[in-house]
Amino acid sequence: MQGIPDPEAALAAYYDRHAAARDTRPLPPERVAAREWFVRLVKDEHRRSLFELGCGTGVEGVAFVQAGLHYTGVDLSSESVHIARRHGLDCTVASGRSLPFVDGAFDAAWTMSTLLHVPNSRIDDVVRELVRVSAPGAPIAVGLWSGNDEEVLNPEDLDEPRRFFSRRSDETVQRIFAGHGAVEHFRTWPEGAGVQSGPGAGRGTRHYQFLVLRTPSRR
Repeated sequence: MQGIPDPEAALAAYYDRHAAARDTRPLPPERVAAREWFVRLVKDEHRRSLFELGCGTGVEGVAFVQAGLHYTGVDLSSESVHIARRHGLDCTVASGRSLPFVDGAFDAAWTMSTLLHVPNSRIDDVVRELVRVSAPGAPIAVGLWSGNDEEVLNPEDLDEPRRFFSRRSDETVQRIFAGHGAVEHFRTWPEGAGVQSGPGAGRGTRHYQFLVLRTPSRR
């Protein structure tokens, strides 16, 4: 994005500062239901390993382990990874632009509210990397906050550096991911209130986008 520097250092700094608070933050019921639905999909397909890009403090990683999946996560925030490891999770600090795993390492992948921090100029590179570490034919679950195809530093952040957001329309999101496989599931739910709100700060101006990308069977 023109005029906005690489957002990764700012994101790491923000989530380092807020890691402890986010570790106790409840997830919206729609998000929990989406995760449980995805776990059933993964297990019905007899898949055993799951990778999470943007694992945070491991709130969902713990749930995946409890569901019997072999879990690996990465995050830009070293403090978040530290907390996730205290929860007993296999996590490391890494960028989605260069994942430290071999091709096809994981049976499935999960990334919620993470790729919205990637500029349009780099989103295809990150999705390509996510597909690379996923097995052929693997399901990748993606969650994003909607918008009108705008790229901004979040005006709702009270401290600097602020987080970068790429708020994409439903049409743009589906077009981007369709370039990397088959979008076989797409649905949305409205923004919640309070801690469950998205970038619209609970004003009902955003909705959550949840999709499953099926990686190509052969690459």
